[in-house]
Amino acid sequence: MSTVSYWTSDLPAAVEWYSDLLGKKPYFERLGYAEFRIGDYEHELGLIDTRHAPAGHGIDPGGAILYWHVDDVQTVRRRLLEKGATELEPVTEAEPVPKSWTN
Repeated sequence: MSTVSYWTSDLPAAVEWYSDLLGKKPYFERLGYAEFRIGDYEHELGLIDTRHAPAGHGIDPGGAILYWHVDDVQTVRRRLLEKGATELEPVTEAEPVPKSWTN
């Protein structure tokens, strides 16, 4: 991931929710937009007010899936559920990535 943007009909509430989740405030804000830097590579997570959606552009989730790297899946899962997130699928254990894939 380099940049991901999420539409929101309540930008102040979304900024508050992500600020609490990430433990920091957005590094950049302007009317209708807020942006966080996350992870080791400071990737961009943008929140955009739905009033700024281009004509004809859907604002509902369209099937895209973004996977987040976290050090403790169960702790983050529990925290997200406590904050009101909805679990769509249970956590699935996977085999480690072979070393040959990382070279």
